[in-house]
Amino acid sequence: MPKFPAKAAGLIMPLLLSILMTFIVSFVSTLKSLGLEAFTLNGWLAAWGLSWVIAFPTLLLVLPLVRKLTAYLVHS
Repeated sequence: MPKFPAKAAGLIMPLLLSILMTFIVSFVSTLKSLGLEAFTLNGWLAAWGLSWVIAFPTLLLVLPLVRKLTAYLVHS
């Protein structure tokens, strides 16, 4: 399998993280708000798509701040 260059890691990591996190969180919150009877795959995927569109750019924007805060809170 071909791999991306190392410099792409700064984009690939938040991309994968945002996909996985929004996938799980949207599933739980959609199931909780609608209940098992009203839950549909289409409804969940619509909620996931919307949450991912918001989460990915947000993650790209806040990641540098989170790295600085982490460095401040952790011994180097």
